[in-house]
Amino acid sequence: MSTRTLPLLFLNLGGEMLYILDQRLRAQSIPGEKARKDEWTEVDRRRVMNDIVTTMFNEKFMEELFKPQELYSKKALRTVYDRLAHASIMRLNQASMDKLYDLMTMAFKYQVLLCPRPKDILLVTFNHLDAIKDFIQDSPSILNQVDETFRQLIETYGSLSDGEFQLIRQTLLIFFQDMHIRVSIFLKDKVQNSNGRFVLPTSGPVPWGTEVPGLIRIFNSKGDEIKRTEFVHGGNYVLPLREGSFDMYGDRVTKLGTNMYSISRPVETHMSGTAKNTASRIKENAAPNPLAKEELNFLARLMGGLEIKKPLGTEAGFRLNLFTTDEEEEHAALTRPEELSYQVVSIKADQDQERNEELSRIMEEFEVAEQPKESTSKGADLLAMMDEL
Repeated sequence: MSTRTLPLLFLNLGGEMLYILDQRLRAQSIPGEKARKDEWTEVDRRRVMNDIVTTMFNEKFMEELFKPQELYSKKALRTVYDRLAHASIMRLNQASMDKLYDLMTMAFKYQVLLCPRPKDILLVTFNHLDAIKDFIQDSPSILNQVDETFRQLIETYGSLSDGEFQLIRQTLLIFFQDMHIRVSIFLKDKVQNSNGRFVLPTSGPVPWGTEVPGLIRIFNSKGDEIKRTEFVHGGNYVLPLREGSFDMYGDRVTKLGTNMYSISRPVETHMSGTAKNTASRIKENAAPNPLAKEELNFLARLMGGLEIKKPLGTEAGFRLNLFTTDEEEEHAALTRPEELSYQVVSIKADQDQERNEELSRIMEEFEVAEQPKESTSKGADLLAMMDEL
C-alpha cells in the first residue's frame, strides 16, 4: 500500500463531484431578475461552487491531506465528501448523496483503469484541477488556493519513480475493487457490462516511451540484436502524439479526468490521446457528442429538479435531489444494499451548531464501531479538520 495515494484519491473524486453539481446547477439556474426567492440562480451556483472549492482546498486541510498516510476506510472517506458537499447552502438527502458518490467513484475508477502508465494518474489529477480553476476563475483568492495545491502536487509527485506510481495505482485499484456500480454513459458506450465491470480496450495509443506491440527482439550476451520475430497482437495500437505536460500550465494530452458531463469534453473510451491530426481533433471537440448529450438527459431524469425545503431558520436552504421525485429518492434509500450504505445523515448547511453536533456524533460512531483502531486515528485527523472548516 502506498502512503502517497490519499491526496490523488481525494482531489480526483472531489473534481468529479464538482462536475456533477455544476452540471445540475447550470441546468436548473433561473436568470436572477426572473427567479423567485425559492429558485436557484447563477449567483447561487457560483456561491455553492466557491464555498465547496474553498473548503476543499483550505491550506490547513491540504497540509493534513498531503502527510504520508494510508487510505481511510470507505466510510470515513465518504463522510468527508458528505461534509464537503454540505459546505454551502446546498443540502442532499442520504439517497441523493449515495447516488452522487456512486457516480464520482465509478468515473475515477474507470480513469485509473484506462491510464496507459501509472504516472498518468497525475495528469488525470491535473485535468481535474484545471477544470476546477475554470469554475472559480472570477475568485482570485480561491484560485490561489488551487494553485498552491498544484505546487504541492508537483513537489510531492514530480520526483517519484515509475515503481512508486505503480504502487499508487495498485492502491487505488484495491480501494475500488469491490465497487461495480452501473453508470448510464458507460453502459451506452459498451465500456461497462451489465454487472458493473468495465471492458478494457485493445486499441488506442500505447504508453509514452514504449513501442507498438508486435515485435520480439533477441539479443546475445554482448547486447547485440541477433534475431527479430513478429507476432499478431490482435489490437489496433498506435504511438502517442506527445507526452502530456506535468507543469502547472500545459497540454495534458489525455482527456481522462476532464468533464464527461460537458458536450464540449466527450468521455474518453480509449486510452489517452489518438493518432488523429490536429484538424480532426478540433472538429471532434467542437461537435456535440451524442453519448455525452444522452448522459446529460439521463442525469436530468435521474436528478430531477432542484427542490426547496424552507428550514425553520431565516435563510432558505437549497435542496438538491438526485432523483426524479422524493418518492423515488426514499425508495432508493430503503432498497440500497446494506454493504453500500454509509449511514450518512442529512445536514442543514445553514445551521452550524446543529451540523457540528451531527458531525461529532458521527465521529463517535466511527471511533467506537465503524473503523479499526489503526484507521480511526488517521481518519479522525482529516475529519476533525473538516469540522473546523
